[in-house]
Amino acid sequence: MFSDFETLQVGDTRSLSRTISEADVRRFVEMTGDDNPLHVDRAYAESTSFKDIVVHGMLGASFISTVIGTQLPGPGALWVAQSLEFLLPVRLGDTLTIACVITGKHERERLLDLDTAITNQAGQKVLSGQAKVKVLETATQAEVDVPTRRAKVALVTGGGGGIGREICLALARDGLDLVVAYRGRADRAQAVVDAIAALEGSTRAVAIAADLSTAEGARTLARRAAEAFGPIDVLVNNASPAIGAKPFEALAWEDIQSQIDVTVKAAMLLAQACLPAMKTQRFGRIVNITSQVIEGAPTPTWTAYAMAKSALATFSRYLAAEVGPSGVTVNCVAPGMTATALIGDIPEKAQMMAARQTPMRRLATPRDVASAVGYLASEDAGFITGQTVSVNGGMVMR
Repeated sequence: MFSDFETLQVGDTRSLSRTISEADVRRFVEMTGDDNPLHVDRAYAESTSFKDIVVHGMLGASFISTVIGTQLPGPGALWVAQSLEFLLPVRLGDTLTIACVITGKHERERLLDLDTAITNQAGQKVLSGQAKVKVLETATQAEVDVPTRRAKVALVTGGGGGIGREICLALARDGLDLVVAYRGRADRAQAVVDAIAALEGSTRAVAIAADLSTAEGARTLARRAAEAFGPIDVLVNNASPAIGAKPFEALAWEDIQSQIDVTVKAAMLLAQACLPAMKTQRFGRIVNITSQVIEGAPTPTWTAYAMAKSALATFSRYLAAEVGPSGVTVNCVAPGMTATALIGDIPEKAQMMAARQTPMRRLATPRDVASAVGYLASEDAGFITGQTVSVNGGMVMR
């Protein structure tokens, strides 16, 4: 069996002892061809400042490989880098203690940083250095490591709105307990909770008010959500302020900041709050709702909204790369123009034109978007991360 990378921890230490004999030196010379008289000719060695035979430095260092390959991390270790500093000579008959200690762990690359040291029977350090070791995994291990558990609890921000409501219902139909986060319309959030309660099965739901424009509001929501049903398995960052279209001349930084606070800052803070439990259980799904407006031709006056959604998309890709080794996926769903209250200020003629420009000849519905979220939140999407699913009827194609 190869070593279990998950059980290895910073501070783990292993060592072995070996007494160096003339036979060891002879075998080393036969294997390497290094017959430097300093190592094999006592008369020559006595004529030098060392006054006696000096054992090959790499003979002692070779036992670092023994520790790495058999003990720490053990079978499946690939020694990829090593620095060495030879501090004192090793003599025939010396008893060496070769020790390795883990000083760093890099999950994504399955790499370990090791401090390597050799001391003699007098407690003197004769060699020091640092190593990098990759812990390999067999194909069987890779299959075992794939998370197989089902999600149990989902937190959906903006859960009372048109898209948010359908996301909550879709996840509830898949058997998840729902935390419906809302800000201003308690009645709409409660209606979602009631609709979930009316579904067949034992799915539970609760509505929690939260001001996601503040750090405290985001942290409080995460805490209360976990208190309601336990650790969050699925986080859907759907909350978004009204588009607030403004020509650039009238645009203030505060307009942009208000979009970023709810769309990006809250998503980051909620992810930080939910990720520890996701990493512990090696399963998690984060789905961020972006927008078609960052993929197609720019929509004049939507600058603040588009900047925030663009930042959310970039954040998602970078987070996906960082948390992937922990079994957590991060993806985006980018809806096209969707029949919700969010587009209420868009003239009906413009909506009809958008529908006609779409190969499907209609606008997206909240259920279209929810279906994509439901898939990304499922165990079937466990090998999809850092991606954006565009739900726009083909209006924008890649």
